[in-house]
Amino acid sequence: MKNLFIETYGCQMNVADSEVVASILSAEYQICDNIKNADLILLNTCSVRDHAEQRIRKRLNELGALKKKKAGLQIGLLGCMAERVKEKLLHEETALDFIAGPDAYRSLPALIQESAFGKTAFNVLLSTEETYDDIEPIRYDTNGISAFISIMRGCNNFCSYCVVPYTRGRERSRSSETIIREAQQLIDQGYKEITLLGQNVNSYCSNENSEVVNFAKLLEKVALLSPKVRVRFATSHPKDISDELIETIAKYDNCCKYIHLPVQAGSNVMLKRMNRVYTREYYLERIATIKRLIPDCAIATDIIAGFSGETEEDHQATLSLMKEVGYCAAYMFKYSERDCTMAAKRFPDDIPDEVKGRRLEEIIALQQDLSLAHNQKDIGKTFEVLVEGASKRDANEYFGRNSQNKVIIFPKENAKIGDYVMVTVQSCSPATLKGVLAK
Repeated sequence: MKNLFIETYGCQMNVADSEVVASILSAEYQICDNIKNADLILLNTCSVRDHAEQRIRKRLNELGALKKKKAGLQIGLLGCMAERVKEKLLHEETALDFIAGPDAYRSLPALIQESAFGKTAFNVLLSTEETYDDIEPIRYDTNGISAFISIMRGCNNFCSYCVVPYTRGRERSRSSETIIREAQQLIDQGYKEITLLGQNVNSYCSNENSEVVNFAKLLEKVALLSPKVRVRFATSHPKDISDELIETIAKYDNCCKYIHLPVQAGSNVMLKRMNRVYTREYYLERIATIKRLIPDCAIATDIIAGFSGETEEDHQATLSLMKEVGYCAAYMFKYSERDCTMAAKRFPDDIPDEVKGRRLEEIIALQQDLSLAHNQKDIGKTFEVLVEGASKRDANEYFGRNSQNKVIIFPKENAKIGDYVMVTVQSCSPATLKGVLAK
């Protein structure tokens, strides 16, 4: 049996994809945790921002030196970057032996064999049907507590800045039966938390045996498998988050009270230019509905600073929306133009980098204040926490998350990893809560 080492970059979707890849190659390769022992190294890549691609190119440079020292070592590139740059990358990066796009993982054994004989090997064909729903992922890099399930692939939204529809293809949903079966297997194996993944989980839809299963119904089906197993999901598009879904989250205690709802910008002008197909007013109405139906729900978001044509007034609109919502957390980035997108074709990247940087700094500073204020409201409250592991800063402490996806640090005492424990919060920072086991 040969050794396989996988490095995964980017989102949780890529983590789930790497587990599928490990399963596809399991007849010939076993996962190893030391790259120096690897016979095959795979980089599963992200292409959302240019910085991510530059990291991969730098990593390929480093791996080239390792390849010179070890005869027979093969290196492959997977994922969105492979799909976007295609075979051109094989000529630019001499360390690479083959590339495979997100819909081509079944062809990996053949690509590996072709490249071993010195052939240029690549497969970046996108599919309208591939969901890998018959493949049982190998969960090789897990704490045994939390696991991901991909429920759909691709995206139909075509936000003007986003490369995903071009690198992952059009949207298609897995059958609910295979998802439920995979979730039940995880529960049987002792997992305590399942996260359902998709580029836009809200638009999930499966039609089987005359039953139409939308995302709210799928979430309910998974939640009903075991009241002791938490269910999370990522990511939601604001245009599709329905009252039915919000009511389902509110109805079941094990549906986590946390929603990641990317807004990207607070100005209607920018939202239209981004092709987000909702307005500031509509987004805030959805937020109000969430807060009304799930009063204890934590809401996080994504924000882009310095998109094409963004004025200072547009930027201030984003800051004001952040204040109005009061996000618990946010992923915040400078706009990075990606070729092939609508924005690259139609809109100039006309905001100077120093202006993007300054606006991003203001967004980050505000979110730090909002996160701290959100966490301060939790001081004195007691939460159920799923123990995930030892704290990196103190071996005498554990960390875990509550239903609102907040990290809580607390003394180990009588708890163990995988337990649900009640923790009373005593202090906080913008990033974490700190407490003690409730008496």
